[in-house]
Amino acid sequence: MKRHYIPVTANVPGVSDGQKALIRKVIRTALASEGVDFPCEVDVLVTDDAEIHALNRETRQVDHSTDVLSFPAFDLSPGELPGAEDADPGTGLTPLGDMVLSMEHVAAQAREYGHSRRRELAYLVVHSVLHLLGYDHLDEGAEKAQMRAREEEILAELGIGR
Repeated sequence: MKRHYIPVTANVPGVSDGQKALIRKVIRTALASEGVDFPCEVDVLVTDDAEIHALNRETRQVDHSTDVLSFPAFDLSPGELPGAEDADPGTGLTPLGDMVLSMEHVAAQAREYGHSRRRELAYLVVHSVLHLLGYDHLDEGAEKAQMRAREEEILAELGIGR
């Protein structure tokens, strides 16, 4: 039995099994790197700019598309984890939250930053997992620097560079 349940749903064509496997691998690596050693669930939707735009408008009142949305199940701070009491009694899994990725943004940002789509997809997945675990980057100071450093450390663990 796998330790984490990570369903990846794609509502757009062209999302390969390899990309879904990469998403799962990146999530598992990020969770392990952050000390998540209990069974948990992260739900992933891979979509397009139109769908993520609609979700961004509906949930955040921001009227444009974006690369990734994260919907944490808990209000955590970096380094803080849910407790055993937060596990679903029926499944034994702790639901960490949901992420929504725009494959159109993955492609556009890979071109813009001059790296592969694989690297961009992995970066956005790590970024989202860190949001699910309480990291934020709303300021331009210490919190953002902490989050960026963790992103690069986790990508390095995966062997994914720029």
